[in-house]
Amino acid sequence: MASVALQGIDGAPFDRTPIDLPRNFAYRLAMNMENTSPPNDEGAIALSVVIPFYNEEDNAEPLVREVLAALRGHTAFEVVCVDDGSRDRTPDVLQQMKASVPELRAIRHLANAGQSAAVRTGVKAARGTWIATLDGDGQNDPADIPKLLATRDSADADVKLFAGWRVQRNDPWHKRVASRFANALRSRMLRDATPDTGCGIKLFERDCFLDLPWFDHVHRFLPALVQRAGWKTVSVPVAHRPRQSGQSKYTNLHRALVGIADLFGVSWLIRRGKVVRAEER
Repeated sequence: MASVALQGIDGAPFDRTPIDLPRNFAYRLAMNMENTSPPNDEGAIALSVVIPFYNEEDNAEPLVREVLAALRGHTAFEVVCVDDGSRDRTPDVLQQMKASVPELRAIRHLANAGQSAAVRTGVKAARGTWIATLDGDGQNDPADIPKLLATRDSADADVKLFAGWRVQRNDPWHKRVASRFANALRSRMLRDATPDTGCGIKLFERDCFLDLPWFDHVHRFLPALVQRAGWKTVSVPVAHRPRQSGQSKYTNLHRALVGIADLFGVSWLIRRGKVVRAEER
């Protein structure tokens, strides 16, 4: 299936300060680490792979190893793993891997703050100008990252987000039905023309991401927010695998209760957004 290119609001991006809504002191500490704005030396690191983990002790090492197999020899990269206050051995597994994996960096939230917070912590700490994200449950295939990079290299410079599109879902039937309903409702309200915003594998420009409004669960609305800022987005078909270990951290009811409230909030943001063109003279 061919990729679907989507145009956002016409015009250049405008300056916006992200809205930070930290949920606890531990998260505020994570957001204010010394390396939240690291230098990007030319040619040093082209890509940062950000992976949030929460109680994924059996999935963490295999997933990182798959990232290494997919990217070593192809591009200069780092893997930024953010443990979101896990109560199992996930942080220990990541620390043990650092001794043998020079590309690996491990950051830990002192308390659970949610997936969007973990992704943002990783992006702020990242040294790459482009970010690839994966879910920590192992259902995204790291072998799709080179595919996203190749799509980026042949795309318009105005495309700042390449979103994974799980054409064939490997989830229980009730989860697939709930996801189809949520995607249809979101697409109708936000008009982002994106078939799958819940897919964890994405590729986006770091500066673009950090310029977006921030709120909990923002990771589910990135295409609409990127388009709101005046950029384009592209959906790319990717693989989706069944979970091999651990348990899902979300239920359909939880997704619905949170998603509906956020949907109206993002719809309001889009209506109130404005793209401003400017030039220096």
